[in-house]
Amino acid sequence: MLVYILKRILYFIPTFFIIAGLTFLLGTMAPGDPVELKLSAGMQSSEGQGQASDKLTGEKAYREWNEKLGRDLPTFYFSVTSKSYPDTLYRVLRKTERDNLERLIDRYGNWPQIVAYYKSVKALESAAISLSIDASDSTAFSRVKTVRESCNNLYRHYENEVNQIDLDNIKTAVNTSIQVKDSSGNVINYLALSPIKAQADAVFSSYDAMKQQATTSLKYVPAIHWYGLHNQFHRWLFGDVPWFSANTDPAKVSKGFFRGDFGDSYLDNRPVNSILRDAMKWTLLMNFIAFIIIYSISIPVGVSLAVKKGTRFDKAMTASLFILYSVPSFWVGTMLIIFFTNNYYANWMDIFPPYGLGKIGPEYTTWAKITDRSYHLVLPIFCGVYGAFAYISRQMRGGMMSVLRQDYIRTAFAKGLAPNTVYWKHALRNSLIPIITIFSSFLPAMISGAVIIEYLFTIPGMGRVSYESTVALNYPVQFTILMFSAILTMAGTLLSDILYVITDPRISFTKREG
Repeated sequence: MLVYILKRILYFIPTFFIIAGLTFLLGTMAPGDPVELKLSAGMQSSEGQGQASDKLTGEKAYREWNEKLGRDLPTFYFSVTSKSYPDTLYRVLRKTERDNLERLIDRYGNWPQIVAYYKSVKALESAAISLSIDASDSTAFSRVKTVRESCNNLYRHYENEVNQIDLDNIKTAVNTSIQVKDSSGNVINYLALSPIKAQADAVFSSYDAMKQQATTSLKYVPAIHWYGLHNQFHRWLFGDVPWFSANTDPAKVSKGFFRGDFGDSYLDNRPVNSILRDAMKWTLLMNFIAFIIIYSISIPVGVSLAVKKGTRFDKAMTASLFILYSVPSFWVGTMLIIFFTNNYYANWMDIFPPYGLGKIGPEYTTWAKITDRSYHLVLPIFCGVYGAFAYISRQMRGGMMSVLRQDYIRTAFAKGLAPNTVYWKHALRNSLIPIITIFSSFLPAMISGAVIIEYLFTIPGMGRVSYESTVALNYPVQFTILMFSAILTMAGTLLSDILYVITDPRISFTKREG
């Protein structure tokens, strides 16, 4: 058995890395930018609407946060692309801009001309932001705004027709004269945006060069770019590589998942360890109580139904269990809150509190906290129990019925053994195989929580944390929960295999491997 366990653990290692890779890949492909979300309150200047100082401040903050989170590194150890792609595209930090450059590469294939065009648009936007315009000159002010907005569109969005419209808008804004009268009443024509005309001309010429010098054939030539250990995936799992890390403060150096450093939340900068620790204690408490209730009731009920197959008790309980299993938990939770947490329908129905965990302040004694929290957890635990209880009872009934048909059970009865001895000593053990299989999924469920139940009853558990982190693109929390779920799933599978042998010694690891 020890050899088998060691082999399974060795199998878990590549499985873990495959799951980690897929998880990380999906995270990088997900829409949205966590850093922009984090800095959204102060990032309006990054859209080209603020002054030069605001723009520089926003860009600096964005760059610093990307460096802190390791998002300025290549995604993986290597990348497989075409020869038209550079090996430094990851240095363009904003995902919208990087996606736009990828579309241009796919269309034209000439990276030197594409990056020249990209830089020229950036330079024009910076010059337009820095240009000092009298606010009273509404015409000039409007044209500067047009240039800024058009530049923002050019390097963030790629549609050929729309780009041409933005380029035409820039050309009109820069080259059209404005007529004003001097103090003598003479009409004077002048270019209000002449200080940035050179940058605008550079954009037009680089755009034409990008279109005219296209090398689309490079798109069909494969290329491999190797980045080594200096990448986001390695940093996430194993931490910063010392000789590459830009952080000199030991407190800021990432230690990686394997060393217990799960990063910081994108929302409030709290360590993920702290967030999960606070949430997990409530989910573990609820699931542990639910586990005891479910298995201590469902196994005896399933055995009784199998023994009394065909009786009125069996038919009534089977129908009831089927109905329980079919009723969704959110509906049951809502009905419980409506009917048992207020006295709207009757005074006696105000039995349980509708939400929360009860007394949590230091002024309450330990016993007062335990009793009050137990009172608050009755309804959410019931919502988590009834469906699993119905399902496991039905599985236990089916497993027990198949065992009761076996020859050795009839032999036991023929020897004169008491029915309870046959049922609970000989039949029960061999009918637990499907129950053990279900049990293997219990470990990951212990930390995954129940999103709907925890939200209905305002329980700050793992289900609620998982949902909130998904909505907010809080990747460190999402990744950590998913990886722990994967680890516990593999551990539950191994535990099930061990319990199979303990329950039924006829099961052989050698035969299973063969």
